[in-house]
Amino acid sequence: MDLHEALTQIAEIRHQMARTEVFRGYRAFPVAVSGALALLAAVVQRTWIEVPAEAIGAYLTLWIGAAAVSAVASGVGIAARRRMDPSSWSREITRLALEQFAPCLMAGSLLTVVLARCRPESLSILPGLWQILFSLGVFASCRLLPRATWAVAAFYLASGLVCLALGEAALSPWAMGIPFAIGQTLAAAVLYWNLERGDVETE
Repeated sequence: MDLHEALTQIAEIRHQMARTEVFRGYRAFPVAVSGALALLAAVVQRTWIEVPAEAIGAYLTLWIGAAAVSAVASGVGIAARRRMDPSSWSREITRLALEQFAPCLMAGSLLTVVLARCRPESLSILPGLWQILFSLGVFASCRLLPRATWAVAAFYLASGLVCLALGEAALSPWAMGIPFAIGQTLAAAVLYWNLERGDVETE
């Protein structure tokens, strides 16, 4: 066995081991904040966007902005965790976790652009599709997160299907605000109970 082959096998072993690890980069507080932000966005929509179907630009700006802020909050949590453990092993697990969740974000972004440009009359299906795609991202991440995370993914899948069944009513602020508030609060509880509670008790 030459050196190159040995290094390749070591890298593959590390990759497989990373798949069995629990990713500790997602933190309960930023996830809970994103749930509160969803409720705040719903209140803003309720106050300022009375008829979303006639103000699609404002509607998309509001919810895409809320999603962007939530992503930044999660990124800050991941970065803070990385600073505590800057090892190559931590980088591998972080990279794998991001790779698992990124496709759903990319698909949601592209889908939003296509519907907004080509089928604006169909935008009422976006809240349901966003939630379903988010559930797929959570399902994909379950292998690196606590086992109970599957319940979060199942919740988003169910809420997304309900939104699709609502038709035009899915543009209601609560069709986005309530599911994401509940889902992110549930996710924060899972993270805290399974990953962070022990750290607090140890301190």
